[in-house]
Amino acid sequence: MRPIRLAIVGLGKIARDQHLPAIAATPGIALAAIASRNATLDGVAHFDTLEALLAEAPEIEAVALCTPPQGRRAQAALALAAGKHVLLEKPPGATVSEIAPLVDAAREAGLTLFATWHSRFAPAVEPARDFLAVHEPHAVEIAWKEDVRVWHPGQDWIFEPGGLGVFDPGINALSILTRILPRPLFLTGATLAFPENRAAPIAAELDFTDAAGLPIHAVFDFLQTGPQSWDIAIDSAGGRLLLSSGGARLTRDGAVLVDEKEAEYAGIYRHFVDLIGRGACDVDLAPLGHVADAFMLGRRTKAAPFSW
Repeated sequence: MRPIRLAIVGLGKIARDQHLPAIAATPGIALAAIASRNATLDGVAHFDTLEALLAEAPEIEAVALCTPPQGRRAQAALALAAGKHVLLEKPPGATVSEIAPLVDAAREAGLTLFATWHSRFAPAVEPARDFLAVHEPHAVEIAWKEDVRVWHPGQDWIFEPGGLGVFDPGINALSILTRILPRPLFLTGATLAFPENRAAPIAAELDFTDAAGLPIHAVFDFLQTGPQSWDIAIDSAGGRLLLSSGGARLTRDGAVLVDEKEAEYAGIYRHFVDLIGRGACDVDLAPLGHVADAFMLGRRTKAAPFSW
């Protein structure tokens, strides 16, 4: 069968580093166009805007929105109105409430809307979920610390309203947590550190629990130097689990259960192809909801001004 003709909207770092190689490696889908004001790709049709793409390339069947989240709702609405399937980079939008009308529009039109959480496709996530389904968790500690200057160099949008700041990586931990725990969690307390010259936090400490009283503590830091850490440690009735390397590695009491090469975005695109084939949507807003709760409930403290 002919592959789905896909366009990437926003050819930035995440699109180049992750989306392009994943698309190339995924059967059933092919890159057919780029919409970007500032970047082109040799051999691929280029348009300056999504509007131009939709007007001039009717053969495109799906779009992957890799733009900053602040403008993504309007872009998704345009694409759905034009009859295109839509993949949303994480987070799916700048607010929680703006996504539900997009889901309604997609379903009414028989289109796929997929809000991606790439960390859920890390190889150790499903084995951890299966383990915790039969071994009760007793306590959770999260350390998600990375250097924003390395992973988002010069990207001021990430510290603007809707850019999420340190929650841009931290929401990856929350996406894993909401997938692997046997019960829903909710926030009980938070402290957010805001640079004096920025509108989004650069560090955060969060406490969660669930209906059974599970203690969950998370530390997010966007100024980590040296080794970066993306770790979730879980004490359970079956031993101590450690998901590390963002979910690529899993150990139980020090014994390695999973240690595989990261291939999250390949999993995303395989799932997108499957969703389109089934005429289904996949939009889970739980991770974004927890971030919204942190902004609402969190105590704000001042951090030093941030500059690149």
